[in-house]
Amino acid sequence: MTPLLLTADRAERLDQFLSRELGLTRSAVQKLLEEGAVALPGEIPKKNRRTSPGEVYSVVLPEPEPAEAIPQEIPLEVVYEDGDVIVVNKPVSMVVHPAPGHPDGTLVNALLYHCGGSLSGINGVLRPGIVHRIDRDTSGLVIAAKNDAAHLALAAQLEDHSLYREYHAVVTGGLREDSGTVDAPIFRHPTDRKKMTVDRQKGRRAVTHWEVLGRYLGHTYVKCLLETGRTHQIRVHMASIGHPLLGDTVYGAKKPVSGLAGQCLHAKKLTFTHPKTGERLTVECPLPPWFEALLNKLETAVC
Repeated sequence: MTPLLLTADRAERLDQFLSRELGLTRSAVQKLLEEGAVALPGEIPKKNRRTSPGEVYSVVLPEPEPAEAIPQEIPLEVVYEDGDVIVVNKPVSMVVHPAPGHPDGTLVNALLYHCGGSLSGINGVLRPGIVHRIDRDTSGLVIAAKNDAAHLALAAQLEDHSLYREYHAVVTGGLREDSGTVDAPIFRHPTDRKKMTVDRQKGRRAVTHWEVLGRYLGHTYVKCLLETGRTHQIRVHMASIGHPLLGDTVYGAKKPVSGLAGQCLHAKKLTFTHPKTGERLTVECPLPPWFEALLNKLETAVC
């Protein structure tokens, strides 16, 4: 989408300037700023910035979103389900919830059909039931809540880090140690609003623990445990230590990898406390066929 160019003619708070020029509420403008949709050359400004006469701001407005998600009969691989929660194994290339460019065909559309509309409403009509997300090109486990009480309980577990999330990935290069931790805050990239980056001044705390599961020629198979859950966290963290995920054309090599739809990353295991019974539950799913095929290919290359 072509950005709008707005020139400031006085000194004032940036959110006030944008609200007046765009005809949007202050909250809507602040959301644009938080998402990195407003930029100056080489800078993503904060909402409390004061404009200076002559500054030209570039604004990318989101495409209109559908009023609400609709149920669609899309096959789901259900790993666990009861009256309060459902855990599904999301395939690669499926978007979690409707968004600009992806109005339907998402996991939410499939869940609405499967659950008969019985999903929590805390996240609104476009993200019903969604407690956490994984990227479009990441496969694996996603947990959703069927009612608001379950949603609040699971969200609290995300906040206090008691919802255990284990991912498996293949990274480029050979990690020297057998295990380690990346403790590096993550923030929106200053010039590319679709990317995240390590930013020790402005970023939010992010911690990823990793452990080597296999070593191959030029690649390492790892298990990653999330202590926090920032956008693109594993992808950003592994790239920050010089080992981007295989197939990640955003944070690693730009050339796609044959046989991969995106980054080689699979959400394999979830452990959580059931919001009603208090029982500690663990669910997991096997590596998808494309992941197994990749490991076999790497194993052959070593031999």
